[in-house]
Amino acid sequence: MACVREAVEADIPDLREIERDAGEPFARLGMTEIAEDEPPSPETLQSYVRAGRAWVIDDIDRPVAYLVADIVDGNAHIDQVSVRPEQRGRRLGKQLIDHLVDWARERGLPAVTLTTFTEVPWNGPYYARLGFRAVPAEEQTPGLRAVCAAEAAHGLQRWPRTCMRAEVASWIAG
Repeated sequence: MACVREAVEADIPDLREIERDAGEPFARLGMTEIAEDEPPSPETLQSYVRAGRAWVIDDIDRPVAYLVADIVDGNAHIDQVSVRPEQRGRRLGKQLIDHLVDWARERGLPAVTLTTFTEVPWNGPYYARLGFRAVPAEEQTPGLRAVCAAEAAHGLQRWPRTCMRAEVASWIAG
């Protein structure tokens, strides 16, 4: 099992590279805009690092997977989790999410939320297998609705998307 550690500012160029690499498989699904989308800016990633809400997994001496999170309406919210394509299948994303769930539990946060593409195998179906459930529109909190609105303004609603939630108390790690 790989070790999760807090990201540091020196990791930011690697995080942007991971994001670019992780976007490439979207092109094979006809989602070239997603594949070509710029990763979060260095300033945005720096804000996650400084807030203590960015984690990485290294392979030898450089990050190969990362997760950044916000707090949205009193829940931990996965803003991004990305793994280099050649590292897929090692359950690195799951390890990062397990770490976030532990982080949320330590802070008394009841759930972890995210937004994702419903028809991309390594997105919605993957999160459902991990234990996330779709959140119907009528159950979405104001903060989740704001996240969805920002994503729509960025053009992500071109493909089916959903909000998902997993309860910290019932999360199964491993």
